[in-house]
Amino acid sequence: MIIDTHCHYTTEPQALHLFRDKQLAGLADAARKPTSTDLGISDEALIKSVEPQLKLQKERGSDLTIFSPRAAGMAHHVGTEAVSLQWTRISNDLIHRICTLLPDNFAAVGQLPQFPGVSPKNCIPELERLVNELGFVGVNLNPDPSGGYWTDPPLTDKYWYPIYEKLCELDLPAMIHVTSSCNPNFHHTGAHYINADTTAFMQLIQGDLFKDFPTLRFVIPHGGGAVPYHWGRYRGMCLNMKKVNLLDHVMKNVSFDTCVYHLPGIELLTKVIPIDNILFASEMLGAVPGVDPETGHHYDDTKRYIDQVNGLSEENRYKIFEGNARRIYPRLDALLTKRGHPGRQI
Repeated sequence: MIIDTHCHYTTEPQALHLFRDKQLAGLADAARKPTSTDLGISDEALIKSVEPQLKLQKERGSDLTIFSPRAAGMAHHVGTEAVSLQWTRISNDLIHRICTLLPDNFAAVGQLPQFPGVSPKNCIPELERLVNELGFVGVNLNPDPSGGYWTDPPLTDKYWYPIYEKLCELDLPAMIHVTSSCNPNFHHTGAHYINADTTAFMQLIQGDLFKDFPTLRFVIPHGGGAVPYHWGRYRGMCLNMKKVNLLDHVMKNVSFDTCVYHLPGIELLTKVIPIDNILFASEMLGAVPGVDPETGHHYDDTKRYIDQVNGLSEENRYKIFEGNARRIYPRLDALLTKRGHPGRQI
């Protein structure tokens, strides 16, 4: 089985966008607020909306997609905490419906109703709803709800501890993923995303978070940002800060995905980062659409790059494509096992 661990719902029906427009317009004019959260989207329309993903799954050879709301659409910095909560619940409910309608193709990961300056503990009711009522297998956690200005404390601060406690209690991993940037210095996909991946990793080096939460699991997307390319820098800084070696200090709890859009980048990732810390992912229909003129293939067809990496054993390919995902997302593993896909010991 090939599990794509990082894809967002980027083909939403227009009704969702119209609701969002009315919701935000209502911040200035109460008469323009939507009068109902019922979007009027039929099951048939939802299935039709993900036909592009289903088509590419079949063409590119993946079996299951871990699916979450559009990352840029989370926009935690927009509106108010109440607006964020309403938007989050609507977005998560759509993901739940798609994964219920197409359980063999999609597994659900949710966004959280974060808002700048508001304690992450306020997200716990939605987190519990996602897991206990809707069967989600993970969540996205935004380390910068301000949208590019980094006004909240670093991830190692006790400010974040309530959400970590709940994640550990639920045995749920979190992908560290920012949303759109309102800071004009940072293009959201080209700069803000990669900055956040790298910044989050450096925060984890500086702190001792995993001493307090030894079972907490993070996924850092987009190949870990700049980290693999500068692996020596981070190993050295970790030791200079009198921490244990980087693998023991951070990498027992952190994984990177393969949303890296050229073969040399994937080759570097698999050479530098331990195979047990790499998850297959494409961010399909997301950050980098289009065809690479040098290869004639889509940038986000990342399976092709992994298939071309020389020296990967069959066991290591299994870990990247399936085994690591089932270990890091135990609720996904339980779902697959229940459906007759028990995986294998690694």
